[in-house]
This record gives sequence, structure tokens and C-alpha cells, in this order.
Amino acid sequence: MSRSEGTFCLVLHSHLPWLARHGSWPVGEDWLYQAWAHSYLPVVDVLHRLADRGHRNVLTLGVTPVLAAQLDHPYTLRAMHSWLADWQLRAHTTHARLPEVATREHRAAAQALDTFERTWRHGGSPVFRGLADAGVVELLGGPLTHPFGPLLPGRVRRFLLDGGLRDTARRLGARPEGIWAPECGYAPGMEREYAASGVARFLVDGPALHGDTAAAHPVDGSDVVAFGRDLEVTYRVWSPRAGYPGGPDYRDFHTFDHASGFKPFRVTGKRVAQKAPYDPDRAAAAVAKDAADFVETVVARLRQVRQRRGRPGLVVAAYDTELYGHWWHEGPAFLEAVLTALPEAGVHVTTLRGAVEAGHVEEPVVLPPSSWGSGKDWRVWDGAAVADMVADNTDVATRLLAAVDGVSRPTGRDATLDTLAVQAALALCSDWAFMVTKDSAAHYARRRAAEHRDRVRELTDLLPAGRHADAARRAADFAVQDDLFGHLDARHLVHARSRALAHA
Repeated sequence: MSRSEGTFCLVLHSHLPWLARHGSWPVGEDWLYQAWAHSYLPVVDVLHRLADRGHRNVLTLGVTPVLAAQLDHPYTLRAMHSWLADWQLRAHTTHARLPEVATREHRAAAQALDTFERTWRHGGSPVFRGLADAGVVELLGGPLTHPFGPLLPGRVRRFLLDGGLRDTARRLGARPEGIWAPECGYAPGMEREYAASGVARFLVDGPALHGDTAAAHPVDGSDVVAFGRDLEVTYRVWSPRAGYPGGPDYRDFHTFDHASGFKPFRVTGKRVAQKAPYDPDRAAAAVAKDAADFVETVVARLRQVRQRRGRPGLVVAAYDTELYGHWWHEGPAFLEAVLTALPEAGVHVTTLRGAVEAGHVEEPVVLPPSSWGSGKDWRVWDGAAVADMVADNTDVATRLLAAVDGVSRPTGRDATLDTLAVQAALALCSDWAFMVTKDSAAHYARRRAAEHRDRVRELTDLLPAGRHADAARRAADFAVQDDLFGHLDARHLVHARSRALAHA
């Protein structure tokens, strides 16, 4: 096709909370290994295949620091290898009852084991860095543990963002210029913090731009650019009510063979109790049909934008990476089909950085408080169901700041304060409130939030009482279980205070 229809950006957000050594099943480490096996491995395989066929600037990939820490950790790397081997073993033991399912699962497990041993044996960071260095993806960063930023004190929010960007730079060799703000949470003024941290672009949900997502916009008073999700296109795949994964021929996520843990059925119908057996050929035909529909939707949207604006426009579709493979078994195949077909349909596929370079940045905007959650406001993380958790988070942040401010002139790193900062960051993870509001493993979420909150309280009760040795012993105990972010330096909170005072 001689002229470009416009530009398309696919953005994938990879995130799970810290799960290592905090339970296994039904919520805990198993969640990590399932997402790793069924989303991260196959999605990266898709990117490698596209790269081998000459595709570059394929998509924008966010990997949160807390997830990256788990994908790199020696403990989880060993456990993941064991989990994949167990997957294959479960296929062996299921063969007598479900021979077709067992054969299919055995092949999938063998392929995953081979991929993991060849590509992932040194962790996730070399994988992602290789894709970025080859120009296949743009990598996004974000705050350390995925906190909902608008509800945090500014100093804590800036500390967690800076810590996350530092962590990504250590793992990938460069400080990211773009971020996926957790939950797309935004409050006026956060763009100034982004600018001070070297962040040049971030994502909001479409309604924050009043649905006009056909270009990126500098946020008023800054050079930081906001991209908005095009919900008309994004919701073709996944929406609160419908989307391709609910099609009758796709593998049903919710229906298990409980003896093996495998999912041998297809969706069949939304209100069908007796599910039909999964048929890979039917699923492949559904992928081809839905991928073609998605491409047609993108092209139609871009033509609509061109007609309305008189120039080529932009479509940004953004999703959790875990949708592709973990939640929607056929998702990686859909991605490969779409990313292959879009350029053939005359669509310029690129990254958020590429969209800026292509000129898809227009007049400044003033953004309202927003998120990508229910109602596009803050209710998921600040609603009545989680009012006690919001109060606890405020207490955690207040205690963290008071403990750091109580050190008059830190001359070196303090392991107790550093561990306190890690525990506070884990307590402030946005997933806990989300899981409670959505009633998804709410008991686990409340237990995790309370566990880290209580550790913060314990340390911040011991320190002002002068019991520094006791605090150090307890901090060392906590660090054994939650041994992530060893580089996190609580003194950066003191530095943030000093800068604030200097500008007062």
C-alpha cells in the first residue's frame, strides 16, 4: 500500500506483586510461574520470531521492577525450572485419563523447558535487554513495587519512582525514558516529578484525554508527553463486558480438570455448564478470524481519524501482558498474527518513542485525576471497601518518613532503614487494594498488606525507643524472606527532604 493509514502502538504492561516465599497455591508463587510459563515465555518467543523476520519497533514493553526482580532472582529461577518439570510430569500422569490433553500439555511443557533453559537461564533482564538493544521493543520502567501514586505523599512517591528507575538502569543498562504509571494513576503535578526524574512519556487511560487519543500531548507546563489508550480499539480484545477471549472456541480459563490442573475445555458459551472439549484447530481458526477483525478495526479507526483531522493519526492499544497466554491461552498467537498483518495493511507499527519521532505530539493538555480502573477514577484504590487499607498506607508512609527524618546526618547506609524502606514499598503495592475491591483472592491480599504494614510498625516502634540492635535483628529476619532491591538506599529519602528544604 503506497500511503500509510496511520500509526499503531501496542503497549504491554508486565507486572505481578512480590510473591516469592509468600505462599504457593492458589495465590502465591504459582501465580508467578503460571504467568512466566504461559505469558512471558511465549510472548518473548513471538518477539524473537518477528525480529528474525526483520520486524523492528514492534511494541512497547513495560516490566515493573518488582517483577524484574523475580524474573532475575536465583531462588525463583530454580523454582521456575522445577515448576516446568512438574508441568511435564503432570502430563505423564494424566495420559491414561486424558490422552489428547496429556499429549498436548507434554509438548507445551517440553517446549517451555527448552526455551527456559536456552533463553532465560540467566534471568529475564538479559532477555529484555537483548530485545531492546536490537531495536525490537522499547522498554518502560516504573516505581519499585507498583504503588498507586496519587494517594502517596510526594516524597515517598518520588523515592519509589527514582528507586524503580535506578533498578531498571542497573538491570538493563539504561534509565528508561518512559513509564507505565501503576494503574495509569495520575494526579495533577505528577508530570513535574516525572520531568525531574528524566521521564519523557507516560500512559493514561483514554477518558483522561476526553477520548481524543489520536495524538500524544505534553502535559500543561511540562515537556512530559501523555499517551492515551484508545478504548474503542483496546476493548475489541478485552473489555469489562466482552472481547475476543470470551469466544466459544478459545480455551476456557476457569474450568479445570482438578486432578491434573489442566484446562481441557473450550469456552463453549457464557452460560453453558457442560463445556465442550478444547479443539486446537477450532481455536487457531478463531485466532485468524479475530486477528483479521482487529486489523480491520485499527485501519477503520485510523481512517476515521484521518478524515476528522485531515492528517494521519495514532492508535494506542494497551494491555496487561498476562492477558496474552495466562488469561487468554491463544493470546500470543493472536499477537503474532496482528503484528504481522498490520504492516501489510499499511499501518505503521512502532513504539511510543517511535510515535513521538513520527510527529504524533500535538498541543498541551491539562489532565484530570484519573486511572484505568473502574470509573476511570481512584475508587478501586480509595473506595469504601479499602478505606482501612488506605489509612494503613498513610500510616506506613508517615512512619517511613519519620524514621528517616529521625536520622540527623546519615554518613553511610543503614541496613535497618533500607529494609524498612523495602517493607514499606511492599506494603504500598497497589495490587492489594485492587484484589480486595475486586474480591479476587482478597484474603491473601489483606494478609500480605497487613504483614508488611506490621513489619513497618515493628521497626518504627523499636527505632525511636533506642532499641537499634533489636531493630537490626528483626530487619535482618525480614530481609531473608524479602531479599529484593538490595541496592535501595533509604538515604535518598533524606536527600529528597534536603532538596525540598533547599527550595522552600
